[in-house]
This record gives sequence, structure tokens and C-alpha cells, in this order.
Amino acid sequence: MSRTGPTRQVLQTPRAAGLAGVVFALLLAAAIILIRLGIPEGAEAVPPQGFTDSARREAVRAALALVPFAGIFFLWFLGVIRTHVGDAEDKFLATVLLGSGLVFVATMFGAAAAADGVLATANPSGSPPGPPTWDFGRHFAYTLMTGYAMRMAAVFAASMSTIGHRLGVLPRPLTLLGLLTALTLLFVATNVPWSELVFPAWSLIISLHILVANRRSRPGTPAVS
Repeated sequence: MSRTGPTRQVLQTPRAAGLAGVVFALLLAAAIILIRLGIPEGAEAVPPQGFTDSARREAVRAALALVPFAGIFFLWFLGVIRTHVGDAEDKFLATVLLGSGLVFVATMFGAAAAADGVLATANPSGSPPGPPTWDFGRHFAYTLMTGYAMRMAAVFAASMSTIGHRLGVLPRPLTLLGLLTALTLLFVATNVPWSELVFPAWSLIISLHILVANRRSRPGTPAVS
């Protein structure tokens, strides 16, 4: 009986992590796409009047509605992964993984709040916010997302890839993919629009790998009563 509890946890943890990661990846990708479509890149690219476009405004609002749920599923994804790793990994990498994940969620929420603040500055008549407010809000949101959140996502991808490689739970191609994702987020995401989509894409691939690996290991595992 004492062995039943730990066995059930080992069997269920990868599946939960995979499912949470898939949902997070899809929600984050949808939010990024909607934000990119609703708020063009660059302070000089579009005048403030562009925000009065109803389609763009609704796209931004839809993205902002998705961000909290993406953060919730990411925290679940992070927590289940840490539970699965347990004491197998050293405290340094485990701390980096946890810290980067928490800071990523915090900065992602901050970017969403900044974008929502720009929307809220429009008066009831529907006129756009003034140029100073528009420029500050847009720059603040984009700086948080591409300059800070994506770099924390890079640290998360690199640390998770290192942990997976040391434990032997990630194949070499996925380890290299994680490191390439980290480099892209560190040095490219701030200058190349849409490049931040590599993080939800990597999260989706990792989550699907966890689900497939868990399913393959089930036939050989003892039945849990």
C-alpha cells in the first residue's frame, strides 16, 4: 500500500504537465497573434487613430481576456514539472526554472495590464487616447512582453532543456531545440515581430512529447489499484 501512492503520482504527473502545457501553448499563441494584429509594432508605424478601429480593438480585448488563463495553465505546467522532477535535479537549476517561470508570468500580466490601460484611457465618446498616452502605453506593453517576458521565457526554456538533458527525459533534438528557442528569445524577439511565437511552439512540442512518452510507458507499468 505504501508503494501505491508514489506510483500513482509518477504515472499522472507527466500527463497533467503535458495537458497543461498544450492548453498554455495554444492560449499564449492566440493571445500573441491577436495582440500583434491589434497593436502594430513600432511607435511611428501607426498613428493613435489606428486604435479606434473596432476590429483591432476587439482583437486586443480578446487577447487580454486570454492572458490570465494562459498564465494559470503555465503555472500549473510549471508546478507539475517541478513535482515530477522532485529531488532528482540540483537546487540551482530548479531555482532558476521556478524563478524564470514566475517572472515570465508576472511580466506577461504586466504587459496585458498596460495594453488594457491604453484601452481604458479612451473617453466614452470613443475618441483615441492622446499621443503621449498612446506612445507610453504601447511602448510599455511591448517592452514588458518582448524585452522582459520573452527573455524570462528564454531562461525557462534553457533551464528546462538542461534539466531534461541531465535526467535523460528529453532526447537530444528537443534539448537543442530548447537552446535554439532560448537564443531566439534572447536576441531576436525584441527586433523581429512574431518571433515570440517560438516559445508557445516549443512549449507545445515539449508538452506533446511528454504526453507521447507517458502513453508509451503505460503498457510496461504496473497496474495501480
